[in-house]
Amino acid sequence: MKKRSIFIIFAIFLVLFLAAGCSGEEREAAGADDNEIDAAKRTDDVEKNQKEVSVDETAQEEDSDFKVTLIGTGSPLLGTNRFGMSTLVEAGEEKILIDAGRGSAVHLNKSGVMPGEIDKLFLTHLHSDHTVGIPDIWLTGLLKGMEGNRETEFQVWGPQGTKELMSGLEAGYEDDVENRVGGEFSMPEGARTKSHEIEEGVVYDENDIEIIAFTVEHDIAPAFGYRINYNGHSVVISGDTTYNENLIDNSKEADLIVHEVAAADPKEMKKEETFEHILSKHTTPEEAGKVFQRAQPKLAVYSHIVLLGSLKEEKADLVERTKKNYDGEVVVGEDLMSFHIGEEVTVKKTK
Repeated sequence: MKKRSIFIIFAIFLVLFLAAGCSGEEREAAGADDNEIDAAKRTDDVEKNQKEVSVDETAQEEDSDFKVTLIGTGSPLLGTNRFGMSTLVEAGEEKILIDAGRGSAVHLNKSGVMPGEIDKLFLTHLHSDHTVGIPDIWLTGLLKGMEGNRETEFQVWGPQGTKELMSGLEAGYEDDVENRVGGEFSMPEGARTKSHEIEEGVVYDENDIEIIAFTVEHDIAPAFGYRINYNGHSVVISGDTTYNENLIDNSKEADLIVHEVAAADPKEMKKEETFEHILSKHTTPEEAGKVFQRAQPKLAVYSHIVLLGSLKEEKADLVERTKKNYDGEVVVGEDLMSFHIGEEVTVKKTK
């Protein structure tokens, strides 16, 4: 009887031990399943983000006919790495240029677009670093050959003063135009200009492209930003501006925001009073971060990059400073960098 009791007790312990082992294996298996689920979720999140924005030096163009190219990303300051401010928007068959700074015609050519293909120019404001390239694009586009043969009039949209600017250019280059394409030949349509002085609101609505102008705050008035809507997607060009509520309102859920930025070395700010004045008319990286956080674009990119004094780009920490207020993707633009906009925003860097 005593032996039998010992056997029964041993059997009970054996059963409990095996049950505990199975339970541990089940918990371990369940934990592994949970880990796999968490890992899969993280992978899905990463893939989702990568679907929205792909930044790759060798990226191929996606199947999209909506494309933005940074023709020039510089400021009034002279430099060979960044040409004057200019942005090309291609939507369907249309090629629309926003601003025409120093060297725009040259970089258009490098991007594969001839000046003669540009017959629509939108100006954000009339500062010289946004307009000095106009004669080159307009007149080079008249030359016979690959550069020119513009077949329709050269149209320019911009703030009050645009008509006066274009009339002055026509008067100044009258003899040049007459000599090259006039005289015994009839004046080609592409030599003629047509100016549109705009106010806030829809300023262009053709070929499934809607362009909305909105005012921004700069040291010249009026100054505009533009939102270009095409086939359910949107691109916003900030123009030169301070931190601006109107810009934020017009940038909500855009696929791409091309925004200006300005910075200076804090030590030099104390010595050079003009730096503070200049920065007060532009947007710091921290301020831009607040704009992007509220607007929530798929991608934000910097252009019109103003670095004052001896501040070099590698020391400016533009992205890091932006990230203090923004948790999304931001890219420091380069001349000829392009963005293909569809379900994804694909970035193609220059080589």
